[in-house]
Amino acid sequence: MRIALFGGSFDPPHVGHVKIVKEALKSLDIDKFFIVPTFLNPFKDTYCAPPYLRKKWLEKLFSSDLKVKILSYECDQKRPVTTIETVRYIQKTYNPSKIYLIVGSDSFWQLPKWSEYEKLKEYTEFIIALRENAKPIEGLKNLDINVNISSTYFRLQMDEKYIPPEIATEVKEFYIRKSMDNRNERIVRLLDEKKAENIHVFDMRNKDYFVDSVIIATTMGERHGLSLLDFLKKELKDCGESFLNIDADDNWTVIDMGDILIHLMTEQYREKYNLELFLKEREDEMRRLRGVD
Repeated sequence: MRIALFGGSFDPPHVGHVKIVKEALKSLDIDKFFIVPTFLNPFKDTYCAPPYLRKKWLEKLFSSDLKVKILSYECDQKRPVTTIETVRYIQKTYNPSKIYLIVGSDSFWQLPKWSEYEKLKEYTEFIIALRENAKPIEGLKNLDINVNISSTYFRLQMDEKYIPPEIATEVKEFYIRKSMDNRNERIVRLLDEKKAENIHVFDMRNKDYFVDSVIIATTMGERHGLSLLDFLKKELKDCGESFLNIDADDNWTVIDMGDILIHLMTEQYREKYNLELFLKEREDEMRRLRGVD
């Protein structure tokens, strides 16, 4: 059996990945093409989309091609797995006569840093997927992909034209939600650091409200609320956040960040105006209108 192996984070899978698979199937004499999503790239500290979701996206993209198999080996280990370990697993499980290892042209120059690089050279033949304007690697087989896109670039730009249409909607929704959750977590962490109390985050997406998130926190008094405001302005603006409007007084400060609304309230005002009840009623009303139990 002749096998092509294409590993990566696929966080998320994009049109460049699809083109690599198509070009390899067209130009390599292989019986099986293994796509191997990582649990966690050994050179990275974290991932955005969880492994099961990245695997699901890949299966949706390539389920119709009988030559392509999404190999869950690395995800199943629930830890970072080196490429040489995966190669040995494939050798033991499938006893292939040939393994082509597909790597991007930007990753090729980092190969000597990979675990047991000399063994990788012995066990596999490198196939180089050339990104846009990359020069062919002499002495090796090159796939002319000519797509200048990365998963990181998509996560920054959120432009769904880079994502295959079969998964574009759910991929974009996931990363937008993930970005919002990360921003909310940062705000909660900053408020907690400066001793705000009873911090509550309301997810208002799909609830016919004018912002996506509402964060309410209790201050320890009049001066504390204004001190929290100054701290948030400094820390969040350093993170690239924008404050569209601020309505501040001693008892109740409202910060409008466009898609996030922050309420800093003294305990007396929070009890008096009971925003939690209003937001909960808004949620219940939308669930009723949509017929959701």
